[in-house]
Amino acid sequence: MNPSEIKRLRTQSVLKELLPEALSTLEDELLRGLCVTDVECKKGRYDAFVYLDKMMFDEREQAYILDRLKRVSKHLQNHCMAAEGWYRAPNFHFKFDDRLEYQNHMDDLFEKISEDLNKNAKS
Repeated sequence: MNPSEIKRLRTQSVLKELLPEALSTLEDELLRGLCVTDVECKKGRYDAFVYLDKMMFDEREQAYILDRLKRVSKHLQNHCMAAEGWYRAPNFHFKFDDRLEYQNHMDDLFEKISEDLNKNAKS
C-alpha cells in the first residue's frame, strides 16, 4: 500500500466517525438520527461518497433527506475541518446504502437454490 492510499483510508475512517457527530449538531430531527454506514473517498480526496442507512424511509422521505443534506453540507465540512484541523474537507455526496438489501436478496437466492438442490437430491 502506498502512502496516498493510506492517507485516503485514514480520511475515510476519520470521516466515518466525524459525520455522525456533525449530523447530531443539526436542528432537523430527521437528519440528527441518520446512520452513516460507510464513507468512500475518491483518489484525490476531493470527493467523499457518504452512504446512509435507509431505516425504512420511503422515497419521498429519502428525497427530502438528500435535499436537506445537500443544503447543510458546508456546515458538515466546516465541522470536520474544525475537528481535525484540516485546511480543506472533501465535498460530500450523500447516497442511501442499498448494499445490505442486495446482500439479503443474494442470500435468499442462494438459500432457494440450496433447497432446490436438496429436494432434487432426495428425489
